[in-house]
Amino acid sequence: MTYRHPLLFKALCYVDGHWVHSHSGHSVAVHNPGNQQLIGHVPMLDPPQITAAVDAAHRAFASWRQQSLEARGIILRRWASLILEHQEDLARILSQEQGKPLAESRGEIAYAASFIPWFAEEARRLYGQHIPSHIAGAQLGTLKEPVGVCALLTPWNFPSAMITRKAAAALAAGCTVVIKPAHETPYSALALAQLAEEAGFPSGVFNVVLGEPQMAMQTLVQDSRVRAVSFTGSTRVGKLVLQAAAQDVKKVALELGGNAPFIICADADLELAVNVAVQAKFQTSGQDCCAANRIMVERSIYPAFLSRFAAAVRELRVGPALLGEQEQDVEVGPLMHQAAFEATAERVADALRLGARRLVGGEAHALGGLFYQPTVLADVTPQMRIYREENFAPIAGVMPFDNIEQAIALANDTEYGLAAYICSNRLDLIYPLIRRLDHAMVAVNGVKFTGHPIPFGGMKASGLGREGGTEGFEAFVDTKYFCLHHQGQF
Repeated sequence: MTYRHPLLFKALCYVDGHWVHSHSGHSVAVHNPGNQQLIGHVPMLDPPQITAAVDAAHRAFASWRQQSLEARGIILRRWASLILEHQEDLARILSQEQGKPLAESRGEIAYAASFIPWFAEEARRLYGQHIPSHIAGAQLGTLKEPVGVCALLTPWNFPSAMITRKAAAALAAGCTVVIKPAHETPYSALALAQLAEEAGFPSGVFNVVLGEPQMAMQTLVQDSRVRAVSFTGSTRVGKLVLQAAAQDVKKVALELGGNAPFIICADADLELAVNVAVQAKFQTSGQDCCAANRIMVERSIYPAFLSRFAAAVRELRVGPALLGEQEQDVEVGPLMHQAAFEATAERVADALRLGARRLVGGEAHALGGLFYQPTVLADVTPQMRIYREENFAPIAGVMPFDNIEQAIALANDTEYGLAAYICSNRLDLIYPLIRRLDHAMVAVNGVKFTGHPIPFGGMKASGLGREGGTEGFEAFVDTKYFCLHHQGQF
């Protein structure tokens, strides 16, 4: 594939301002999930090389934190401008290695860029405060100090946006970063590193490393000089990150799994509810922690919703993002890897065995490979895996409910607590429902709710801390209190 900016396609890691190979020669193959073809190989660094990245970030921190907010902001804004300037190349790299439709990839690049100027500007408001003194002859106050080196561990489903959402906050606050992307989608991260270099980040401030996951956990997360860890991924791995970070009592932000409910009340606009359900379930081919996995419909409109929803899903266009250099007009791409494909087939088989009705799909797609048919299963029950587990796949489970108390109980019947959706026009119902759902983010009558100004994160097993919004700084700053005694009068 050709790019307008060929240097964006990198197959080297970025440490201390230099592009580096693995000393041992170890590498990992990266394949396009749309056609299983080899994209290339990227180096898997050895432990001393990952330690060298921490060394570099630690050295750079002393001067980076001392730069003015204006100086840091100029570099950050230049980085964002370069990302938007090269949006098309970045989107094609993303679609090639992740498989999502090109329109979604373009949207992710714009979304990724949006966090950078937001945090560059919001850093101006990292205020401390003056505290009225209870101590005679003393002035009291607080300051916000950057924590130091931050390890940022990012996933394969949003390989660009999850980097900038973390890195922009850390860098704007005055921290330095070592980023470890998922080995399935390294090229998006390395392209962002190329643009960070062009934007003018000093050596050591911005580093991208790849390495064997367990070794990287031990080498990077457990390095005592790393003072904050931000991880997006599965709850299982998030627990391991939390355990590793606990040894040095690091600051930790975790954005983990989800099993989002979507409650559709009898008074809802049915056409709107169908459109929201299709988008909330099938974006990123269902490989999204905010995907509406459990769609709950009030019984009086259940048959009508099923009919319209199934018809809409049946029309979704499935295929690879690109055929050669040409864009495909598709809405659903492949699953990321074979394990995900097999888990999807197993969940569908389990639901059918336990009494679910298959309205659409339910089988491997005729395209073969990692493509699975967009699927609608009706009459889902809590005994089914599709209800209990996070489904990173284009399979929608739908079930009826009889009253709002039952809907709330079903919605909260999960270890997860990330996102939830509601469709209703009753204001007397919506706000109490928002309050009673044990999910950290609730979207009402629409699918779009994320963005740079909002505090993204979860409750329960869906995570700790928030990303985006003013809360996005919390993982990367410490509050320092001072008590200044003085003699006489100022």
